[in-house]
Amino acid sequence: MMSPAGRRLRVLLSEGGSTSARQAITMLGLAGHHVEICDPSPLCLGRFSRFVRAVHRCPPLRRDPAGYLGFVTELLARRGFDVLLPIHEQGLVFARAPDRIAALAGVALPSYGSYRTAVTKAGFSRLLEKLGLPQPPTRIVTSEHELIEVARGPCVIKISVGTASRGVWRVTDQAALDQAVYELRAAEGFAGELLVQDFIAGPIEHAQAVFDRGDLLALHAYRQIETGAGGGPSRKLSIRGDAVRADVAAIGAALGWHGALSFDVIRPANDARPLYIDCNPRLVEPMSAQLAGLDLVDLLLRLSLGEQPAAPKPSRDGVCSHLGMQALLGCALRSGSRRNVMRECVRLMLRQPPYAGSAEELTPVGHDGFSAVPLVATAVILLAAPRRATTLAAKGWGDHLLDAAALARIDRGFDQPA
Repeated sequence: MMSPAGRRLRVLLSEGGSTSARQAITMLGLAGHHVEICDPSPLCLGRFSRFVRAVHRCPPLRRDPAGYLGFVTELLARRGFDVLLPIHEQGLVFARAPDRIAALAGVALPSYGSYRTAVTKAGFSRLLEKLGLPQPPTRIVTSEHELIEVARGPCVIKISVGTASRGVWRVTDQAALDQAVYELRAAEGFAGELLVQDFIAGPIEHAQAVFDRGDLLALHAYRQIETGAGGGPSRKLSIRGDAVRADVAAIGAALGWHGALSFDVIRPANDARPLYIDCNPRLVEPMSAQLAGLDLVDLLLRLSLGEQPAAPKPSRDGVCSHLGMQALLGCALRSGSRRNVMRECVRLMLRQPPYAGSAEELTPVGHDGFSAVPLVATAVILLAAPRRATTLAAKGWGDHLLDAAALARIDRGFDQPA
């Protein structure tokens, strides 16, 4: 595959530690692009790829957003990239200083106000209410007293700024509520808004969309078949996105969105209309769409370069895929059994059910042998001590992500360089 303009592009990814970044690296590398990444960790997941030409150790977004922005702009100016790809929450920083970025590289981003609405759970919930779109019954609270008053019955508590199921508590009884309150106090969680949503039983589905200045360009959907570490899927099945297409188009139009936008929904047990439970202002794990025939990363590159690409053919439903590392971590977290982890390793290696006919998304060893390093390391660690799954899973929550304090600093803005 060649680049959108028939040429090889120099692409800088805004981070390299997430599963989304790792999958984008594979897609960009197989398409023949030159890929470099920024990350505060010298051993981020994306480092272990033959497609990555350089890893630039940057200031952490969470603790120093201004320093992070300065690092990226200096890197763009010095190394001459064609496209900056905001693969995670770093897009908020770039949307806060769009002129500084646009002068140096192509990028597809909405306005700061739109990004700010989508990046917080409270902002997204208010948008759903304004548009009349379905979500679980939701209350927004700002204090411990309010939380205790409304957290009745099975419910889910969420901090407004959080990623990959961090800052989420499922409350089924008083003991669970007490534990949530204790952890929120320790993390200063009452400093911002909290969502309390009724617990709804049903399968989790995901939708990934790309917009061209408010117009829906492409949509891919998949169902979470098995849960891995951090609440994310370890096994997926692509599905038709008809049930959410109109809603997704309405959200993108209301925000005037430009670029990628992803959603988590829950389909109630009675198979009623899907309920929206989360929004991510970025492209989440794009390999499922790629395997189903829809290259969302290529669309983002084209938009970043100022093109107006035609709407592509829809993705295929019924395509199975998995993330081996997530599957091993999920197995260890659920069972705590070395024997079960060993069985899962064998199933993955031999493509036995449930992995028969399923494609690996995260560590495509056949295309990228270097990607086996973190997969093998995860297997060895879990076979030695399955209880370490909790520690390993927590490494996905790092300084490259936002929290409420970083969000407040970005809201205040950045001084222009002299």
